Order: sequence, then C-alpha cells, then structure tokens
Amino acid sequence: MLRIVTCNANGIRAAHRKGFFDWLAVEKPDVVCIQETKAQVSQLTDPVFHPDQYFCSYNDAVKRGYSGTAIYSLKRPTRIIDHLGWDPADSEGRY
Repeated sequence: MLRIVTCNANGIRAAHRKGFFDWLAVEKPDVVCIQETKAQVSQLTDPVFHPDQYFCSYNDAVKRGYSGTAIYSLKRPTRIIDHLGWDPADSEGRY
C-alpha cells in the first residue's frame, strides 16, 4: 500500500528540532508533502534536510521565512510541476 503523508510543518527547521526527521526515518512513508517550510533551500545545507533515502524537491517563497513547500519521495518522480502560472501562488511557493 502506498503511504502518502501531508503536513503543515510551520517551519521545516522547527519541525527538525521537534523530531520530524526522526519520525520520517522510523515511519518511512512513500511520499511526504510539506507545507509552510518557511526556509530557502540555501538555508537547508544540513544533510538532515535531504534524507538519503528520499528524493527531495523544495519550492521556496520569494519572501524569506514565508510559506514554501517540499516533497520527499522514496521514488524519483518522473515530473514535478511547481508553478501554476498564477503569481500569488507561484511567488509564495504554495504549489
């Protein structure tokens, strides 16, 4: 059975401090969709934010510390669409 998890992290770095990546390593869902990462990829240099078993795709907001999404998947997706062509969603990294 395919396990897909979605969560509002209210900050990926805060989620890390609260044990999110420990949970991920134990539960091993197939796909994790994260909203509200509140970080730019350039701020996520610690390998914990790029777990070895997972393909990671981040979609940052233009504004630092605001919104943003991420997908972790055990299998590399054949395609990732991260823009709708609608600026309020695209510039905020909401899709």
